[in-house]
Amino acid sequence: MPTKPIYGANHTVVSEFVFLGLTDSWEIQLLLFVFSSMFYVASMIGNSLIILTVTSEPHLLSPMYFLLANLSFIDLGVSSVTSPKMIYDLFRKRKVISFVGCIAQIFIHIIGGVEMVLLIAMAFDRYVAICKPLHYLTIMSPRMCISFLAAAWMTGLIHSMVQLAFVVNLPFCGPNVLDSFYCDLPRFIKLACIDTYQLEFMVTANSGFISVGSFFILIVSYIVIILTVQKHSSSGSSKALSTLSAHITVVVLFFGPLIFFYTWPSPSTHLDKFLGIFDAVLTPFLNPVIYTFRNQDMKVAMRRVCRQLMRYRKIS
Repeated sequence: MPTKPIYGANHTVVSEFVFLGLTDSWEIQLLLFVFSSMFYVASMIGNSLIILTVTSEPHLLSPMYFLLANLSFIDLGVSSVTSPKMIYDLFRKRKVISFVGCIAQIFIHIIGGVEMVLLIAMAFDRYVAICKPLHYLTIMSPRMCISFLAAAWMTGLIHSMVQLAFVVNLPFCGPNVLDSFYCDLPRFIKLACIDTYQLEFMVTANSGFISVGSFFILIVSYIVIILTVQKHSSSGSSKALSTLSAHITVVVLFFGPLIFFYTWPSPSTHLDKFLGIFDAVLTPFLNPVIYTFRNQDMKVAMRRVCRQLMRYRKIS
């Protein structure tokens, strides 16, 4: 275990951490490598294509697609923080990460905070579109969309900085082994050389509160929208329900693992790892799939963009 001595002290400080990884089975590692690589590449391509489509198609310049493009941008960050390191480590005998690298991975909480607020903003957008259609363009103005985006990044930044402010200066003098494939904040704190019970409680309460609170707000808003839609029987209402079901699916996929991480009293290491893979690899891939498959306008626009890219490639 690489350590560096502190002058005038009788202990050492940890300079890197060792991951135990996902499994010791070579066959499972190979399977995980194939599937993780496929889903990672697919999520990067899918989310990038959504951003390119929304920014290049004039008829998609609406609040809903503006928020969707920003969600895809965040999903690119989610995919890139842990997945490449996890895939790279699958066949490494010694899986290590520097202290600075570990702190950088923990900083992913800023991305989680941004995504929570974006999902709430998207729910509000659907509420206005379905319940107050005549006032939609007035309420969901460009200024309102920018305000939502600014609030999302401010919330994510504050949430992440509160966590890191208490963690970055913790003393680590061994052990330095994490039974995970990334720097999970609760397990990271437990490696500190001091009593961290209060800090663990603060982190769990902070992340648990914002996760459960955001999920509760979203569920209440969707219930209101569904009750409103049930009062109508037009074709537009069925289209609204189809769009709404995509939003609900994304919300459940995103918040399910988070709520389990921070509210389950006796977490299982194997289940934590499975949900960690799901959250890091599958969810960023499923988000573009769910939104594009349920949205005819997006599918048509994406086909048009793909044809333009192929035509440009042939010309060049």
